[in-house]
Amino acid sequence: MPSGPRRVHCDIDARGVATLTLARPQRHNALDTPLIADLHAALAKLAVRRVRLLLLRAEGRSFCAGADLDEMAAMAGAAPEQNLAAALALARMLQALDEFPAPTVACVQGNAFGGGVGLIACCDVAVCVEAARFALTEVRLGLVPATISPHVVAAIGARAARRWFLTGESFDARAARAAGLVHEVVTAEAFEAAVGMLVEALLAGGPAAQQEAKDLIREVAGRAPDEALRRSTSHRLARLRASREGREGVAAFLGKRAPDWR
Repeated sequence: MPSGPRRVHCDIDARGVATLTLARPQRHNALDTPLIADLHAALAKLAVRRVRLLLLRAEGRSFCAGADLDEMAAMAGAAPEQNLAAALALARMLQALDEFPAPTVACVQGNAFGGGVGLIACCDVAVCVEAARFALTEVRLGLVPATISPHVVAAIGARAARRWFLTGESFDARAARAAGLVHEVVTAEAFEAAVGMLVEALLAGGPAAQQEAKDLIREVAGRAPDEALRRSTSHRLARLRASREGREGVAAFLGKRAPDWR
């Protein structure tokens, strides 16, 4: 189910593992208006299909170079309403990725700058090759990483953001892992095996429970454990214990068999 002329490709395997692939390798998968629209449309279709998990990949040497600078230069002379609409389109696509109901994995085979860092930050899990480099260079263009900032700051924290947002320096995979942007750093030769291991780990979880886990993280992140939160999380646990998937998971464990979602 390809979306657009070689901008985003989508495949779903027999296990329900969906793969979205950025396909502008000649432009280092830079985010232009059509790619953003195609990616948003593909995410919306997959969310309705309730796939088991989503892999975000890219063709070529780069994962994503961020905004398409040729388009950005052209937009500089556009009306304020056009500029705002373009920024909102990016923000809504990122929100769709961040709130995707199934687990998401950023498979980072190359460099990621600007909006590419934003895509990674929106995914639940990220694995990258050790040669990958990252940067938030917007200040060097007289700009700021505004639209991606809620997702990036949530991933790396305000302290790391102060450095990378202000200097525009590039940083390596080790620094990206230390900051929390990526979870695993592997050699190029071990990359596909590492992705495969993550896929197997994610397929072991109950799909409804994983969606609940994502909702739970959004609910509790940054909140003090007050009475309202204690009651909300307790209700969630009680509801899931009595759910079909919860009963099946416990029964499968006690019966030493695979649950029915495997």
